[in-house]
Amino acid sequence: MTPELIGLLGIIGLIMLLLLKIPVGIALILIGLIGTTLIRGWDVAFAQLGRTPFDTASSYSLSVIPLFILMGMLLSYTGMGKDLYRAVDSWIGHLRGGLAMATIGTAAVFSAISGSLNATTATVSKITLPEMKKYNYKPSLSTACVAAGGTLGILIPPSVILILYGIQTREPIGELLIAGIIPGMIQMIIFILIVALLVRKDPSLAPVRSEQGSTREKLHTIKSIWPFLALFLISIGGIYVGVFTPTEAAGVGAMGAMLFSFLSRRLNWHKLKLAFNESVKLTAYIFLILIGATLFSQFLTISRLPVELTSLVSHLELNPYVILIAILLALFLLGCFIEGLSLIVLTIPIIYPIILELGFNGVWFGIIMVMAINIGSLTPPLGISIFVIKGVATDIPVQTIFKGAIPMIAGMIICVLILIVFPSIVTVLPSLMR
Repeated sequence: MTPELIGLLGIIGLIMLLLLKIPVGIALILIGLIGTTLIRGWDVAFAQLGRTPFDTASSYSLSVIPLFILMGMLLSYTGMGKDLYRAVDSWIGHLRGGLAMATIGTAAVFSAISGSLNATTATVSKITLPEMKKYNYKPSLSTACVAAGGTLGILIPPSVILILYGIQTREPIGELLIAGIIPGMIQMIIFILIVALLVRKDPSLAPVRSEQGSTREKLHTIKSIWPFLALFLISIGGIYVGVFTPTEAAGVGAMGAMLFSFLSRRLNWHKLKLAFNESVKLTAYIFLILIGATLFSQFLTISRLPVELTSLVSHLELNPYVILIAILLALFLLGCFIEGLSLIVLTIPIIYPIILELGFNGVWFGIIMVMAINIGSLTPPLGISIFVIKGVATDIPVQTIFKGAIPMIAGMIICVLILIVFPSIVTVLPSLMR
């Protein structure tokens, strides 16, 4: 067999292992080891297996991941999610569909804490679904808002997936994090507009709530979340103005979160232990994936498959945007079956060189790519966000949740198209950092 054919068979084998629910890190390591063995022999394969884990895990740039995760976990255990929801609800909850809009706003802000789709979806579900049920919101609308709001977690910084994209592609992590701010805000606004249109068309989806908080109560709720806003502005703002590197910003954020948690007396030793435990588990999971991704990428490199595919695409007499749309459609379809983190590490070694060959900006494509993959989190059969919500709202049929998410999926597609037509929306903030 030729190296290129071995590379293609390796990709097929990896997809099969993922569909069989083999942990993604283990699957990547196995395929990388076997593929390298078939092309270069056992000696080379085991030499890489012995060297790559240490070289990858000891990278200074990777220290940003556990620090941002720790910051998110510490703030999550302080009950910040409830404060966020009360703050947003006090301002817009009295409008028709206001609780649904507040849910999306809460998810957008909380995602800036956690940087994780699953964590945001699970936390916001527990806080907001009982409240919307209390005011007789239809389950299809309430769950759709939670599901859609949770997807904002991979756009609004700090985003673990964007950090992984930067590590794999060597695109500046700081620019990637900043690049996600405006697209995240646009997507949030689109979701809120969709809610407004839905409740206007069918008022029974969201009854109007009679009571409205006073101005004093509204201002008080903002005071309760100032530490989070301060941490976000210091860490992410510090990256933007060049005061901190991403790693330094993550360290400042984690230390600030710990100080706030203790000074506010919201975090006892038991919760602190849980926060560290969850941070270690998630960090170990991500590092295992990165080690496997490095071995898999090395295998694809020696198979020359990415080079051949890039050469083939460059000789096609097609408009670059036609190829881009085809790539995004493929990512969307794969996202229906494969979890987003796994899909990133699986496809980057193949897709990224093609994107650069077509002349597209790597930071811009990172945002577009994670948005396309994100759509799969709301679609069957995987629909990971949907099943996270189902785990919280056990009394709501999963079909109702999937059906309610359809308008939000349309909104996400519209947002992707807007960013393709107007790429400067993504690149304007990163360009000001240079």
